[in-house]
Amino acid sequence: MKDLALVKSALIYFIREEITKFGFRKGVLGLSGGVDSSVVAYLMAEALGPENCEFLIMPYKTTSKESVEDALLVSSILRVEPKVIDITPFVDPIIERFGIKDKNRVGNIQARIRMILLYDRSAEINGLVVGTSNKTELLLGYGTLYGDLAHAINPLGDLYKTEVWELARFLGVPERIINKKPSADLWPGQTDEDELGLSYKEADEILKELVENFRKPERFTYFWEGKGG
Repeated sequence: MKDLALVKSALIYFIREEITKFGFRKGVLGLSGGVDSSVVAYLMAEALGPENCEFLIMPYKTTSKESVEDALLVSSILRVEPKVIDITPFVDPIIERFGIKDKNRVGNIQARIRMILLYDRSAEINGLVVGTSNKTELLLGYGTLYGDLAHAINPLGDLYKTEVWELARFLGVPERIINKKPSADLWPGQTDEDELGLSYKEADEILKELVENFRKPERFTYFWEGKGG
């Protein structure tokens, strides 16, 4: 992106306008400690003021300590007192009741429990849930329906993942958050790029050719190890 200041201003305006035009004042965000939710948190704080931002940190028993620490760090920087809710007591009874062993199902349950809590909190304080899905994830279908893909507004929906990283540095998001491997942290060792089978940089190069440059797939000869084209 060439004009990060313009992008920042546009997204701040978008958040403020979309939340306030129907009489709302508050935004509710699930803060994971990852770069996407951190960028949204920074934008929300400027758009609405810290007093109108509600951050929920919702770890499961397998969530890494680093993720919680990074989410708390962002909250502290932005002067927003977060609510930390351990979702283990909500998730485990479902897993045990149905004998679920598939890690993808367990991950989806976590994501949907988190969204239940976000929407319930938004109803309680008369706010709107703000999403964190970027354009790369949306185009690849990389998310959980009725989980992290649920939101009232989604500021990052037109930014590719690599652009989110650029904006994060411009906003001053801590480097430790920007530099760590992207992960939904749904189980130990899980990373986005391992699941996707390619890096976000590679994915963005492909998607931009297909979406921005209108290149037809059959004429787009891009190969990566073990995948073909």
